[in-house]
Amino acid sequence: MDILQMRLAATTAATVLRSLSHPDRLMLLCQLSQGESSVGELEQLLGIQQPNLSQQLGVLRSERLVDTRRDGKRIFYSVSDPKILHLLSTLYLLYCPHP
Repeated sequence: MDILQMRLAATTAATVLRSLSHPDRLMLLCQLSQGESSVGELEQLLGIQQPNLSQQLGVLRSERLVDTRRDGKRIFYSVSDPKILHLLSTLYLLYCPHP
Protein backbone atom coordinates (compact mmCIF):
# COMPACT_ATOMS: atom_id res chain seq x y z
CA MET A 1 0.00 0.00 0.00
CA ASP A 2 1.50 3.34 -0.99
CA ILE A 3 1.37 6.42 1.23
CA LEU A 4 -1.58 7.99 -0.63
CA GLN A 5 -3.68 4.84 -0.24
CA MET A 6 -2.67 4.64 3.42
CA ARG A 7 -3.69 8.28 3.99
CA LEU A 8 -7.07 7.70 2.32
CA ALA A 9 -7.67 4.55 4.39
CA ALA A 10 -6.66 6.37 7.58
CA THR A 11 -8.99 9.26 6.79
CA THR A 12 -11.88 6.88 6.13
CA ALA A 13 -11.21 4.93 9.34
CA ALA A 14 -10.93 8.15 11.38
CA THR A 15 -14.31 9.33 10.05
CA VAL A 16 -15.96 6.05 11.04
CA LEU A 17 -14.32 6.07 14.47
CA ARG A 18 -15.44 9.67 15.05
CA SER A 19 -19.00 8.62 14.28
CA LEU A 20 -18.74 5.70 16.69
CA SER A 21 -17.29 7.88 19.44
CA HIS A 22 -20.71 9.19 20.54
CA PRO A 23 -22.50 6.75 22.91
CA ASP A 24 -25.96 7.28 21.34
CA ARG A 25 -24.65 6.72 17.81
CA LEU A 26 -22.80 3.60 18.94
CA MET A 27 -25.97 2.28 20.60
CA LEU A 28 -27.98 3.03 17.45
CA LEU A 29 -25.51 1.16 15.26
CA CYS A 30 -25.37 -1.76 17.69
CA GLN A 31 -29.16 -2.03 17.62
CA LEU A 32 -29.23 -1.72 13.83
CA SER A 33 -26.60 -4.45 13.55
CA GLN A 34 -29.40 -6.79 14.68
CA GLY A 35 -31.58 -5.75 11.74
CA GLU A 36 -33.62 -2.93 10.29
CA SER A 37 -35.60 -0.75 12.72
CA SER A 38 -37.97 2.18 12.46
CA VAL A 39 -37.39 5.47 14.23
CA GLY A 40 -40.17 4.67 16.70
CA GLU A 41 -38.70 1.25 17.44
CA LEU A 42 -35.25 2.76 18.01
CA GLU A 43 -36.69 5.39 20.35
CA GLN A 44 -38.53 2.76 22.38
CA LEU A 45 -35.70 0.17 22.45
CA LEU A 46 -32.88 2.57 23.29
CA GLY A 47 -34.64 5.29 25.25
CA ILE A 48 -33.11 8.01 23.09
CA GLN A 49 -35.62 10.84 22.87
CA GLN A 50 -36.41 13.20 20.03
CA PRO A 51 -34.77 15.46 18.87
CA ASN A 52 -31.49 13.79 19.91
CA LEU A 53 -32.46 10.59 18.10
CA SER A 54 -33.06 12.46 14.83
CA GLN A 55 -29.84 14.40 15.24
CA GLN A 56 -27.74 11.27 15.78
CA LEU A 57 -29.44 9.40 12.93
CA GLY A 58 -28.72 12.43 10.73
CA VAL A 59 -25.03 12.20 11.55
CA LEU A 60 -25.02 8.48 10.72
CA ARG A 61 -26.83 9.21 7.43
CA SER A 62 -24.44 12.00 6.47
CA GLU A 63 -21.48 9.69 7.15
CA ARG A 64 -23.22 7.01 5.02
CA LEU A 65 -23.14 4.48 7.86
CA VAL A 66 -26.86 3.78 7.63
CA ASP A 67 -29.35 3.35 4.81
CA THR A 68 -32.98 4.43 4.98
CA ARG A 69 -36.16 2.98 3.57
CA ARG A 70 -39.56 4.67 3.67
CA ASP A 71 -42.80 2.74 4.11
CA GLY A 72 -45.66 5.21 4.18
CA LYS A 73 -44.91 7.65 6.98
CA ARG A 74 -42.40 5.36 8.68
CA ILE A 75 -38.65 5.49 8.01
CA PHE A 76 -36.59 2.38 8.57
CA TYR A 77 -32.84 2.38 9.17
CA SER A 78 -30.23 -0.30 8.56
CA VAL A 79 -26.43 -0.51 8.65
CA SER A 80 -25.15 0.27 5.17
CA ASP A 81 -21.71 -1.37 5.12
CA PRO A 82 -20.68 -4.94 6.05
CA LYS A 83 -17.37 -3.53 7.34
CA ILE A 84 -19.31 -1.59 9.98
CA LEU A 85 -21.10 -4.78 11.03
CA HIS A 86 -17.73 -6.50 11.42
CA LEU A 87 -16.38 -3.59 13.48
CA LEU A 88 -19.49 -3.59 15.70
CA SER A 89 -19.16 -7.34 16.20
CA THR A 90 -15.56 -6.89 17.35
CA LEU A 91 -16.54 -4.07 19.72
CA TYR A 92 -19.30 -6.26 21.13
CA LEU A 93 -16.86 -9.10 21.82
CA LEU A 94 -14.43 -6.71 23.52
CA TYR A 95 -16.80 -4.54 25.58
CA CYS A 96 -20.19 -6.15 26.09
CA PRO A 97 -20.85 -8.55 28.96
CA HIS A 98 -21.11 -12.21 28.08
CA PRO A 99 -23.18 -14.82 29.92
